Amino acid sequence: MIGLREPIYYEGQRVVAGVDLVNDGSYPERAPDALLVEKGTVGEVVQVGMHTESGTPVYMVDFPGGCVVGCLEEELARP
Repeated sequence: MIGLREPIYYEGQRVVAGVDLVNDGSYPERAPDALLVEKGTVGEVVQVGMHTESGTPVYMVDFPGGCVVGCLEEELARP
């Protein structure tokens, strides 16, 4: 495993989708590659985890409409 990278976002923090977030198969009720969240949508970090193999933070973000999406730091920005 590579060294752990410290998260830059925290639980309860508001973040913005920096890119369009599409279904990677995590939402079986939606079509593959369906748009889940548009770029620029504001959400709230509800959980911070760690990808065990790469040591990178993974953020569970609650976006409007109850869409909770796992995001990497590169996919998020501060509002």
